[in-house]
Amino acid sequence: MARHRVRKKPMAEINVVPYIDVMLVMLVIFMITAPLLTQGVKVELPEAEAESMTPDQEEPLVVSVDASGNLYLNIGDAPDQPVAADDLVQRVGAVLRRRADKTVLVRGDHAVDYGAVVSAMVLLQQAGVPNVGLVTEPPE
Repeated sequence: MARHRVRKKPMAEINVVPYIDVMLVMLVIFMITAPLLTQGVKVELPEAEAESMTPDQEEPLVVSVDASGNLYLNIGDAPDQPVAADDLVQRVGAVLRRRADKTVLVRGDHAVDYGAVVSAMVLLQQAGVPNVGLVTEPPE
């Protein structure tokens, strides 16, 4: 009787040391960038030409910033009167409590300081607005 010797093939082993190095580098990168990502105001800007709203959509909540930096809200008794920052936060918060899916837009005068528009967006963020749209004029 002939005996056959079965040769055992060596098992392939995975060297995990390079993967651990990569994971540590990724951990450091995420630890550094995560705090930087949470400090910005969330704004969804159009990628190209903005599309106009369809007529069947309900009227959005619009916060306007004029050239002097005054804030206006398109709801209430006097939409053509300036609104204080605290009143803006309270009114927008009240609207969002009733209608959480309400569209919120910011109209900024082309002559207004960029900081005034950002301040308006920060106030909207404090009121609980998840996404803010910017109103623009179509190019001529």
